[in-house]
Amino acid sequence: MAASDVIAPYAAQFTRPLADVVADLESYAQLLRKWQAVQNLVSRETLDAVWSRHFADSLQVLPLLKPGDHAFLDLGSGGGLPALPLAIALKSPNHHFTLIEPNGRKVSFLRTVARELGLVVAVEGRRSDQIDSRETPPPDVITSRALAGLPVLCGWMEPFFAPKTRAILHKGREHVEELAEAVPQWDFNVVVTRSDTDAEGVLLTLTDLCAKTVS
Repeated sequence: MAASDVIAPYAAQFTRPLADVVADLESYAQLLRKWQAVQNLVSRETLDAVWSRHFADSLQVLPLLKPGDHAFLDLGSGGGLPALPLAIALKSPNHHFTLIEPNGRKVSFLRTVARELGLVVAVEGRRSDQIDSRETPPPDVITSRALAGLPVLCGWMEPFFAPKTRAILHKGREHVEELAEAVPQWDFNVVVTRSDTDAEGVLLTLTDLCAKTVS
């Protein structure tokens, strides 16, 4: 299957032509392979399937977005997934992405991709708990992929949650258990959407996140 065919199901949400998005994703893939030799950015066995395993998996967030979603915050960005494919698909002055990643080499990689592709992306080379939430634009959407269990992730996200913020999180087969573990500590509303790319995966959309008060 051609690369364009893999991501074509999400093209209706792109802000520019499919061919332009494919070209930027190809450049991103080349940088991934180049940097992978010195820094583990993605699982090595998935590099040959980067379009389906990583790019399409990231872009399936797009149908869950709202027209007013312009500010994005990505926690634990690593190799840039899902944030960089989303920034490539939504490339415009109106969409801004803040990527949080404490690993110095990964920060260098993320900044290189953003610079070479002209993306509206800021990379914070710190842990989320080292960042004052007032330093970043109130996010419309928080994303995260393969970072931490939901109870821990809620603690990292909560300081950045504004009244209209939503979190769209990639989760695997353990999502039911993670939700059950989070409920005693956190209040939130959740919508579960089946993954397009992983038969056992889901996207969790969380709203109204706040810590439960201890009586």
